[in-house]
This record gives sequence, C-alpha cells and structure tokens, in this order.
Amino acid sequence: MNENDYIEHIEAKHKINPPQIHFDQVSADSYEADIPAEYFPGDFHVYQGKSYKKEVIQFFIAVSGNIGLLKYSPATTFYFGGSGDFEIKGDSILVEFINFRNDSEELNQKFHAEVNGLHSNYNGLIADVESFNSSLKRQIRSVFDERKGKILSKKSLLSSLGVPLRKKENVSATFAVPKPELREKIVLKPVVYEHGYKPEPTLDNPTYHKILKLINDVGRNFERMPSVYKDKGEEDLRDHILMTLDPNFEFGSASGETFNKSGKTDIQLRYDSAVVFIAECKFWSGEKNYLMTIDQLLAYLTWRDTKASVVIFARQKDISAVLSKIEESTKKHTNYLRFVGKSDENWFNYRFHLNGDRGREVMLAVQLFHLPV
Repeated sequence: MNENDYIEHIEAKHKINPPQIHFDQVSADSYEADIPAEYFPGDFHVYQGKSYKKEVIQFFIAVSGNIGLLKYSPATTFYFGGSGDFEIKGDSILVEFINFRNDSEELNQKFHAEVNGLHSNYNGLIADVESFNSSLKRQIRSVFDERKGKILSKKSLLSSLGVPLRKKENVSATFAVPKPELREKIVLKPVVYEHGYKPEPTLDNPTYHKILKLINDVGRNFERMPSVYKDKGEEDLRDHILMTLDPNFEFGSASGETFNKSGKTDIQLRYDSAVVFIAECKFWSGEKNYLMTIDQLLAYLTWRDTKASVVIFARQKDISAVLSKIEESTKKHTNYLRFVGKSDENWFNYRFHLNGDRGREVMLAVQLFHLPV
C-alpha cells in the first residue's frame, strides 16, 4: 500500500482524542448523609466518634469524549483547589461539599476554587495530549524507516541503476533564456524492489527540480515579453520550452534527442521505453479541461515515482483568480494524494497516484504563466 497512507493509518489508530470538560454546563443536587464529628468545624459542639446528619451539596460538571483520561494526572503537579471530593461519575465530574452553615456564598466560593484547580489540571492534560499527538507521526516514521531499512538490507534489494544524463558539449545558447545553470550529470535512480524484479528508473528529485526550474525560467521570459509570444499557440510555446531543455541534457549511453515531443503538446523524457518525465502544455480553459489534462498525463505514466509537470498558459486578466482555481480544483481529482508545497507563487507541487494503485505515486508540478492578450 501507499507508504504515507499506512503511516497515517497507524497515526490515526494511536492518536489520543482528549476529553472535553464543559465548564458552562453545571447542575446541582443534594442528599443527606451521616457526617463523622471529625469533619465538623471547631466551633460546632459535637462528640468525637459520633456522626451527625448533614446535607451534602453536589455539583455536576458535564464531560464528554475520552472521559477515562480524566483519571490520569498530567505531567505537571496534580492539584485541586477546593476541599470537596472529586470523582468521575458517568458523564460528569462530581464535586461535593458538606453544608455546615447554609451559607450559599461560602459553598460557591468552595466550588469556584475547585473549578480553578480543575482548569489548571485540565489544561496540563490537554498540553500533554497535544504534545504526544504532534510527535506521534515523527515517531511512527522513525520506526517505519528503521524497519524498512532492515528489510531492504536483509533482502539485498537493488538501490542504484546508474544511468546518467549529462550535459551536452558545445551547446548553443540560442534558446537558453535565461541561461540555464545545469552543469552536473543527471542520474536516474530506481525504486527499490525485491531482488529479481526489474528496477524501475526514475529521475532523482534534484534533477527533477532543475528541469522544472528551467521550464519556469522560460515561462517567466514569456511573461516579460508578452508582445513576442501573444499570438503563439500551445505547440509553439511548447517548442520554445523543448528547444531549451533538449540541448542541455543527454543520456550517457543514448543518442538522438533526450527530450522529445510525443503527440500534440507534450514533452517527454524516456528511458528504456518508459516515460520518466512528461510535461503537458495547455491554455487555461476552466476546471474541467484542467482536470482532463491531469487525466491525460496520468494515462502516459506507468512507472512508480515518475515525475511530471502541467504547464498552464493563461490569457485571463485576473491571474490571481486562475491561481486560486488551480489550488481549489487540483484537490478534486480522484487521484490526488496531497499538496507538497510551492516553489514559487505560480508553481505548485503535488503528489498523485496512478490509476487504480495508491501505492504508485507521481510527483506532479503545476506551473502557470500569464500571457495576456
């Protein structure tokens, strides 16, 4: 199954839901009981060893949720401010006071002192629960990674494919706008599988980011010179991006174009007949077509952890509205897993899964460029 889904499942299983004390929901009752003489104040004339009937006032404070946690002490000192008895009774916290003097003001003061003590302890308990919950996922990830590492080591799984992409020599800078700074080799790495399985090639994350950075630089150049590109169609703009990417990379053992166009508007990087990077260029025409573009991308991809990009050109004047719509619409796709973060105000990074398999993830970047009419 998907690694993150599994970790989130374990987190949800062990996460602690704190109890709720409803301090604004208080009721009262009373009963008569035999009170030992030792409990009476000193100014009462009572005899040691005897008991006397007195009224006991009960205050019930409503509680809900994981009530059992209220029986535990928080990490801080457990303290109750009043002199009454404290216990959990059903769905309430019960506080009792002996009515010695029929003094309602005195009883209220005792009750409020007790409530102050409850507040202090309750806040400490909530802080402990929140601290545990906030660190839980990190602890699970640590145990998971350690266990995973042992399994991979034990089974001697493949960890490197070693198929490099390298910078081409004598590259014309004609289409490098602005000049790219991709100088080191690009290495394809496999997803780790059991020995005997064919390793699946993927672009490493730093290389993927540099390719996206180059696309972003070209798109920003479109925005800086709108008059030059205002009449260009999807294929023309795609070709400008393609002619910047291709001269800057090559496979260590491959010939011909490294990046190539397949179909009408997409840019692909293939290795051993597998697509390891794909970019689809589209003009923004609403949510429906945007989600269909993601469908089109996912249909191309068959390899785990493949990298992809949707390059959007927008002619609308209100570019902020389009950016907001992208953020809103992307989460509606049935293959959407999570938002990773922004690399720029126009550059969103997501995780999707392949059709029918949440365990096979795709890194998908969405980059928007404004080309007003």
